[in-house]
Amino acid sequence: MTTHHPNTQRLVYGHAQLHDCLAFADATTAAEEAEEIKALAAARTWGEARQVQMTHLWNPAGPDYYEPEDGYPDDLPFEINELGTVVEGDWPPMVTERAFELLPEDLQDRFGKRHFTAHNGDFLEIPIDHERELVAELRERGYEVTRDDELINVLDGRSFNPLAG
Repeated sequence: MTTHHPNTQRLVYGHAQLHDCLAFADATTAAEEAEEIKALAAARTWGEARQVQMTHLWNPAGPDYYEPEDGYPDDLPFEINELGTVVEGDWPPMVTERAFELLPEDLQDRFGKRHFTAHNGDFLEIPIDHERELVAELRERGYEVTRDDELINVLDGRSFNPLAG
């Protein structure tokens, strides 16, 4: 049995294939976020897509964005890769940008390099070969760190977006 100190920050990380580097996510919400992404990607109709409940993310096919009277009736086939926010790379948000919020700034500076994208904002490129040293440093500082490449890539949209890979 694993016990967690109430103030321990739990991180999940992995090899983000889109940017070929390490990416980090909050382990307390990452699996639920991934389920939200998968649920929307699995919707077969616009009606189903509109009804996908999001707790951690926003629903880019939701009623705030697409209404039946605007040409998206409930029975119209839904394809997530036709959503403008997905095509433009705005949804789901790049998993490689999360490191700016999750990792201590000195470790960001030491192990990563900030990159700018014209459309989607900055991301932190942390080379794969820094994994062992960075993870050891995080654990030394009290972080609980687990690797899960599949989860990281679902969070990055690779589970449905052919453009992401």
